[in-house]
Parts: sequence; structure tokens; C-alpha cells
Amino acid sequence: MPQIELNGATFVYDEAGNADAEPIIALHGGRGIGDRRGEFNAWQALSDRFRLIAYDQRGCGETSLTPPYTFEQMADDVEAFRQALCGGRKVTVLGGSFGGMIALTYAVKYPQGLSRLILRGTAPSHHNEDDAFETFRARLHKAPNASEAMLRKLFSDTVVDDTELRLIWFALQPLYFEHFDADAALERTRTMHLHAETHNALFKERSYDLRDRLPEIQAPTLVIVGAEDWICTPNHSRLIAERVPNAELLEVQGANHAVHVEKNATVVAAVRDFLARTA
Repeated sequence: MPQIELNGATFVYDEAGNADAEPIIALHGGRGIGDRRGEFNAWQALSDRFRLIAYDQRGCGETSLTPPYTFEQMADDVEAFRQALCGGRKVTVLGGSFGGMIALTYAVKYPQGLSRLILRGTAPSHHNEDDAFETFRARLHKAPNASEAMLRKLFSDTVVDDTELRLIWFALQPLYFEHFDADAALERTRTMHLHAETHNALFKERSYDLRDRLPEIQAPTLVIVGAEDWICTPNHSRLIAERVPNAELLEVQGANHAVHVEKNATVVAAVRDFLARTA
């Protein structure tokens, strides 16, 4: 697997498509939990016309555990990828969940590097956590092994270690999908790289709030959300679409947080159409 040294960290990444094609940088979610594989697999069909690059963010997946773990630093890492792998060419940034938060941070910090912005199941501020608690209480029956205390820990810097984080993640998994596959969740949780150190550092930072800066984003923007998204509820995507001047919203019925997995064909087709119309 390719590796690259950027901003003092060693990043692991995957890419597909023609090296001369227009680049898309895909950012995974999960603060210290997610990795590149889910995003790369979900969006790989786009590599027939675009150069798709997906990497494990700093302190995530197989990338090195190299502080600092901050939103600003991770936006700086996107810019470093653009410069190093894309020759400074403008890129489409596609971010889901926490990756969407980094994509938004990048959009306001490095507007000169952005051609288009695609967001999936994300929020412009940390206030999505308040709504997630309400949804959790209403859907607790879907995840009988989870508790509100676990969710509070997930949204905090108090996770004890990687094992506790893995157990909490597994207990919450039924909430993420409208059609939950327990066996697939077990395998996903067993093989996933989780880093409590990164998770705690990123949840200790409570300053993420770009709501007032959304009007600054001039790049064409597509906001995608599952209508049943429990952790980044649709009202946050609607707010982004309302405040970003050149934004449009796709709210997918019958899908949850992993809308790009549950309704892959629908979402990929919509992204293709958006990319074609905004070329």
C-alpha cells in the first residue's frame, strides 16, 4: 500500500483512476475510529472518470500516530495531499461524517484549492451531538447493548483505551444502519483500526463551529444525508445547504448515516450528475 510523508506524519492511502484525471480526495469519518477503506470502496466506481484518493487521516487507520490531532491540522493535511499528489491542482473534496467536518474546515481555510465540495452525513458544528442524544433515546431499542453513558463517552475525551472504544463502537453499530447485519458489524469491528488517543484528543477540542462561515464557501457543493441519520441528523445538512451559496441537498429516504453504503447506486449516480453539471 502506498505511503507518503507529509507534515511530519506517515500517511497510508489508496488511489484509483488515471493519474491525469481530475482528482477527488475522499475523507473518512470517525475520530480515531474510521479508516480509508469504507470511503474508497463506496466511491471507487467514480475512478472510471476521476482520480480517487482516499487516505487514513492522521492518527487513524494505518497512518502514524503523530500529534497534533486537531481539525486545523487535518485540514492542513488535505492541503499537503493536494500539493504533493495533485501538483497543486484544484481538487474535489468529498468528506463523510467527521471527514465532512474536516472538508468544511478545509473549504474555509483553503478556498483556492477547492473545485467542488461533497459532504455526506455531517454537521457544521459540534452541536449535532445534542440532537444525537435525542435520537439515541428514541431508538435505544435498536441497540439493546448500548447505554447513554457509552454515548456520552463516545462524545468525550474519557475513553479508557482502544479496547473500550472498540466495545462501545460495536454496541452502537445497530444505530448506523436501517438494515443492520450483525455478522458484518462483527467483522467490521474486529478488523477496524481504533485509536483512543486520537479519539480523545479530537473530542477534547470543542471549538468546531463553522455555521457563521458557511456563506464564505463559493465552490459548488453537494450535501448528502440519509433521512434517518441518527448521529448527524438531517437538520444539520439542511443548514449547510441553506447557508452555502452554491449548495444543493440530497436527502435519501430509507438510509441512515452510512447512506453511501446503504443506497450506493443512488448516491453515486447523484454524485456523477453533480460532477458533470459543475465541471
